[in-house]
Amino acid sequence: MQSRRIGDVTVGAIGLGGMPMSIEGRPDEERSIRTIHAALDAGITLIDTADAYHIGADEVGHNESLIARALATYGGDTSGVLVATKGGHLRPGDGSWTVNGSPDYLRQACEASLKRLGVEAIGLYQYHRPDPKTDYADAVGAIRDLLDAGKIRMAGISNANPDQIRQAQEILGGRLVSVQNQFSPAFLSSEPELRLCDELGIAFLPWSPLGGISKASELGGQAEKFASVAERYGVSPQRVCLAWHLAKSPVVVPIPGASRPETIRDSAEAAELKLTADDLAELGV
Repeated sequence: MQSRRIGDVTVGAIGLGGMPMSIEGRPDEERSIRTIHAALDAGITLIDTADAYHIGADEVGHNESLIARALATYGGDTSGVLVATKGGHLRPGDGSWTVNGSPDYLRQACEASLKRLGVEAIGLYQYHRPDPKTDYADAVGAIRDLLDAGKIRMAGISNANPDQIRQAQEILGGRLVSVQNQFSPAFLSSEPELRLCDELGIAFLPWSPLGGISKASELGGQAEKFASVAERYGVSPQRVCLAWHLAKSPVVVPIPGASRPETIRDSAEAAELKLTADDLAELGV
């Protein structure tokens, strides 16, 4: 698999989003672990998670714990795997999502994630979503303090706009390594953030790169175009979509969610699919 950079770490060009294995409609644990193992077998070395990927209020960190178990039971070398988790987003257990960006909460959330992942330092820790009740500088300042304390090895932000990216880069003293925003053929409004990351040399991690857990077959209403290109190569439209992401910029590392081994294997193959200028013009997104 071709590689990309997140900070000073080399990762495969496609990552694995763990969210579908822990929220509503999730598979049983055995299939989830097989999915993670299949990703590792396929050369995927970035696994994205968050403490908020769970259902009930009594199972915070479900996905982090699942990933830790999968890594511990994998038969191969996992020393090169980068686990990226997030803090600042919460699920109270009633189906809703809330936010808490207070420095005290982020410190507590990081400590809890460290224990669930079973590591001394988290590879990449990201501020999950801005909290309107907390000054953005204070929240990112807490991430900086975690970085300085050695609790995390790298720092990122998620769901950020260009001003917040610049602000975070300043607060972190030039050590911002990633921005994780929604981006797909169905959701192109993060193009300015992608371009800024390209300019600054910061990894851009599109979440829901295929358009969402239940909409991957639609590809943002562009399924017919992607299917046309896919037919020429004898591959799935979803693989073409991920290759389209990679063609956007060398800083892009898509993190498609998966809950079945076969889907993550197909996604991983996108790293080897080279789209031509004519292909990209035909896609037109």
